[in-house]
Amino acid sequence: MSELKRTPLYASYAKYGAKTIDFGGWDLPVQFSSITQEHEAVRTKAGLFDVSHMGEVDVKGENALAYLQYVTTNDVSKLAVGQAQYSVLCYPDGGVVDDLLVYKHADDHYLLVINAGNIDKDVAWLTEHLIDGVVIENISAQTAQIAIQGPLAESILQKLTDTDLSQIGFFRFQDNVLVDGIPTLVSRTGYTGEDGFEVYLPAESAEQLWDRLLEAGKEDGLVPCGLGARDTLRFEAKLPLYGQELSQTISPLEAGIGFAVKVDKETPFIGQEALKKQKENGPARKLIGIEMIDRGIPRTHYPVYVGEELIGEVTTGTQSPTLKKNVGLALVKSEYTALGTEVEVEIRGKRLKAQVVATPFYKRPKN
Repeated sequence: MSELKRTPLYASYAKYGAKTIDFGGWDLPVQFSSITQEHEAVRTKAGLFDVSHMGEVDVKGENALAYLQYVTTNDVSKLAVGQAQYSVLCYPDGGVVDDLLVYKHADDHYLLVINAGNIDKDVAWLTEHLIDGVVIENISAQTAQIAIQGPLAESILQKLTDTDLSQIGFFRFQDNVLVDGIPTLVSRTGYTGEDGFEVYLPAESAEQLWDRLLEAGKEDGLVPCGLGARDTLRFEAKLPLYGQELSQTISPLEAGIGFAVKVDKETPFIGQEALKKQKENGPARKLIGIEMIDRGIPRTHYPVYVGEELIGEVTTGTQSPTLKKNVGLALVKSEYTALGTEVEVEIRGKRLKAQVVATPFYKRPKN
């Protein structure tokens, strides 16, 4: 059995009481205190996440834009320097290789942030479709990523930098920001449905910054958070997880992220024809929200029925810590997606009633 990979922050976990699990071949914290407490902290104050397992790939060269237009579904030409974009790598049939963030440093320099479990596969895919005038470099091993998320994230991070963070807008970033004297890339992005930042920095400086942030945010209620809270937070905000809401067999249109698929962009991209057809005809399946009527928690892969017809399955489900309701996301046949539709979820051999409800389950209150 191969040894689990560790992030540069692994040595800090024990100090803060982390309970770790095997997550896609990585030894990562599932929680530090409790999932509910950490979830609540992010919704009301702030939480700190080690996301150094995520992958980073530098894309450089005179044809970098043309290349990214070909391999990603979104329109990279719309990016200004200092802007980030959510996008997807697709197979020719419209299935998903991975979802990712694209950061524009310059006309000939971009950064791709990819999912941890997909690093090798993505790099192989990107290499396979490389064109002349482009060089890619997998910089995942030397890059750490720390996310600070929640309503107090900005004021806490601001204590450690002279850069005015209020000037970094949503899905914007600034490079060479000194945070506690460490050169970082600070991006106003996240995976929780809250305001916050993702900070990219040299791996060897990760422990220093992690400790300093927790120290700086202590009086404001900043707590270290694990994968458990990260999952419940992203789920409530209906942010997809690769392997559950997105996969080789689930297209971005089925998963409800059609905003990241520009089927009419001038540059042809991998999967364009299949996705264009799917958009014109309407996808056969769609991702919906369900709320249990009977008592029971819908879990990943639980079958969903209407009458005797199997209409799909749950992709993610839990008791929502914010709503205190048993809810789930399910990929089902499109004809059963109207709000209020009654369905049944098979839980431990019993069919329990649920209904289709609006998503996301949680939206951040506007200031």
